[in-house]
Amino acid sequence: MAEPNTIARPYAEAVFKLADGAGKLADWSAGLANLAAVAADERMRAAASDPTLSAAQVAGLFTSILSGKLPADGENFVRVLAENGRLDVLGEIRAQFEALKNEREGVVEAEVISAFEMDPAQLADLVARLEKHTGRTVKARVSVDKSLIGGVKVTLGDKVIDGSARAQLAALESALKA
Repeated sequence: MAEPNTIARPYAEAVFKLADGAGKLADWSAGLANLAAVAADERMRAAASDPTLSAAQVAGLFTSILSGKLPADGENFVRVLAENGRLDVLGEIRAQFEALKNEREGVVEAEVISAFEMDPAQLADLVARLEKHTGRTVKARVSVDKSLIGGVKVTLGDKVIDGSARAQLAALESALKA
C-alpha cells in the first residue's frame, strides 16, 4: 500500500495550484486546517469508514460541520476526497500544502526547543538571527524541554542547530573518552 505522503501529494499540489492561481492561499490554508481537524476526530474517522454511508453522505457530514469555513471550491474538494476514499490523508494534504505555500512565500518553519520559557525579546532576536542565516522569513514554533539543561535546539527543515547545554556536555564527554 502507498504511503500517506505519496497519496496526499497530487491532492496537495492540485489544491495549491488552484489556490495560488486564484490568489487564495490564506483561505485554502485555513480551510485545510479546518478539514484536517475534522478528519482527525475519532467520530468522523468512524463515519468515513462506515460502509453503510455513501461517499456523498460522508462528504455532506464534513461540509455541514464546516459550513461557511471552506473556500469556494472546498466542498467539491471534499467530495472528490470522499469519492476516492482519501479523507484519511487530509492531515498530510494540509502539511504538504503548507510546505508549498511556505516555499512560494519565502517562509521557513523553525521548531525551537528551549530549556526555559523565552521572553518575546529573546525570541525576536533568535528569529532575526535565523532569518539572516537562511535569507528567508522564519515562522517559529516554540516549546520548552527542561532536559536540555540550558540553551536552545532549532530545527529548520532537515537542519538541526543544537546549542543546548545537554549537547555540549555530550560532546565534551565524547571528547574526553577519545
